[in-house]
Amino acid sequence: MISGFFKVENVNKLKGDEKLIENARPLAIIFLARNPFMSETVSEITKLWDLVLDRCRIRVNDAKVYESIFDKSYIDRIEGKTVHVVASTSIASMILKSKYQELISQALLEVTGTDFTPSFSSVDQAGLNKAKDQAETKQPFFPDAKLNPRLSFENFVVGDSNRQAYQAALMIARNPGKMFNPLLLYSDSGLGKTHLLHAIGNAIVSEKPSLKVLCVSAAEFVDEYIKFATGYKENQTMSRWFKSEVDVFLVDDIQLLTRGKKTMEMFFVVFADLISKDKQIVITSDTHPNLLDGMDERLKTRFSQGLVLSLEKPDLQTSEEILRRKIVASGMSVDDFDPEVISTVARRFSRNVRELEGALNKLIFTTIDLKHSGRITAEIAAQAVSGLDVSSEPGSKLTESRIIAVVADYYNLTPSQITGKIRVAQIAMARHIAMYLDKALLGTPFTKIGQTFGGKDHVTVMRGVEKVENSLKTDPDMQKAVKDLKAKLNR
Repeated sequence: MISGFFKVENVNKLKGDEKLIENARPLAIIFLARNPFMSETVSEITKLWDLVLDRCRIRVNDAKVYESIFDKSYIDRIEGKTVHVVASTSIASMILKSKYQELISQALLEVTGTDFTPSFSSVDQAGLNKAKDQAETKQPFFPDAKLNPRLSFENFVVGDSNRQAYQAALMIARNPGKMFNPLLLYSDSGLGKTHLLHAIGNAIVSEKPSLKVLCVSAAEFVDEYIKFATGYKENQTMSRWFKSEVDVFLVDDIQLLTRGKKTMEMFFVVFADLISKDKQIVITSDTHPNLLDGMDERLKTRFSQGLVLSLEKPDLQTSEEILRRKIVASGMSVDDFDPEVISTVARRFSRNVRELEGALNKLIFTTIDLKHSGRITAEIAAQAVSGLDVSSEPGSKLTESRIIAVVADYYNLTPSQITGKIRVAQIAMARHIAMYLDKALLGTPFTKIGQTFGGKDHVTVMRGVEKVENSLKTDPDMQKAVKDLKAKLNR
């Protein structure tokens, strides 16, 4: 048993008023079984300070001095072996520290049997310190993580292609940690898995507000690990934080976790801890977990132990319904569109939901730009979306934008990820390949490529291109990727 604030033998050493002994005995028993580093209740801390003050009162000869300096003081909190004492005024705090710190330390030792160090502040200072502490105790990991409130079950369009995934997500949102754990949803980019991930989180926050939900991408997990948890102590802190602060862990694009051994080890620890405590985990991936190249085999096994479901390309009926809902959400009326417009756009841009959204946005922008009034006909629609799917049209003009779009599509990324600053291995590799193709196929200067790829300097671009050139000499995977991409771009 770990002894706490009081040691029984110290009760018998109390001198002076017999009442002190009577008050100390029951409190000694209360604290005996407690860990001294755990927070006590307000009433227990109050009793503790009353006993200390009783001893100080006996030893301070001047009653007026005692009343003006010690009176109305209290313990704000106990942290480790530091007792934070708050005095009624800043002057009283200063005098306690300069003149009576040794007296209070001795009283604490006699009453508790522990060598505590008192720390002093005034009521005003305590308020400022508390506000500062609250600011400093802001969520230490993923402080900017948040759910997208626009992604809900209510605005998710259900069809044959995603019905199973939708139903499983809904069941988990109603009973987190009780059914399929983990749930892993996989699909090509833009088919709704991220929407379902956030819908689960939003539903739990709404219906079960006591549960703490964390939704991040695997890329954000990697960045956070690199930033804060590079040593053993930091790793332990991160692991403990997850266990105490996360009830539902939602992870997007788990494939971006690969190629980082230590990061995967940390994720494995977090995953195992949460699963053991029946805390819900939901993961999205661009492929089945067994096909995640570079992923730790233990993680592949764990990912498959729950429920693994895929989302497929939406059928025509689902694509049309998606368009109708987005038309209404944009403030327009479905009646403003010829029926053939919706069916044509749905058929032409049905590879994923993002394509549909892009085509619809271009259509809406064009009709506004042309100050069109009345119905939107097939002719107007054809004019609006012409050239949008250039990446799949033979003979399309080769541009930097098209290279970036094709590379992004090939790796199930977004163009902004390709040109952005995320340094996760898979994204960085795709970025280097896009730079290489830009240089090889268009002859674009390194400086100009750097401007296109987020303002990078020419040396960074040159090194990226050289990495691809060197890999092409020995790496069959790189050779195949570049060959496939060139074929797509030259169609």
